[in-house]
Amino acid sequence: SLNCVEWSLLPPATEEMVAQAKQLKGRFQGDPSFEYKYTEINAEERLFEDGKEPMIKEESRLVATIEQIDRAVGIIPRGAFVKTPLGSVHENRNFEGLSLTEAKKLSSYFHFTEPVNLKNKTLLEKADLDPSTDFLDSLEHDIPQGSWAVQLEKGGTVVVLRSLLWLGLTFYHVPMTKQYGYVYFGTGEKNLDLPFML
Repeated sequence: SLNCVEWSLLPPATEEMVAQAKQLKGRFQGDPSFEYKYTEINAEERLFEDGKEPMIKEESRLVATIEQIDRAVGIIPRGAFVKTPLGSVHENRNFEGLSLTEAKKLSSYFHFTEPVNLKNKTLLEKADLDPSTDFLDSLEHDIPQGSWAVQLEKGGTVVVLRSLLWLGLTFYHVPMTKQYGYVYFGTGEKNLDLPFML
């Protein structure tokens, strides 16, 4: 939105947009039409066939950054979605929320993206998993260890997870209810200093 009254949807992110946005550093300018120039790329790689320098607009960078955040720290509680024997994933209508004890554990939350670490587990490790609910990557195996902060709010009635990798991302879950979600209020910059902070 340019006037905070009329809103339009952002275009979907492409792999090329994400790759270009990863090369940019610094904060957003606040102008969707602002064009970033590539300063860190080799001179031979900077020129396209037509001889022009590649540019990326702030709108494209925003779309790509949102995609990166969703891939890295978009999470759901265990059991909120189920995988059918045919391989399709659906929202679990029987999900009544995690117990308070389970809600305080990182192993009770999953990345809501295509699993990566799950494929590397041995058959022995997979034997204890329920294939209908444990089909995504758990937060407890995130690298580096300690990249999530778990806190109790409102007198222990709300569990809050905060990402230390993408500062500004907050996930909440009200135990024993279907209420959960996440929101991001940050600068759009990944915390590359996280390994040194832990």
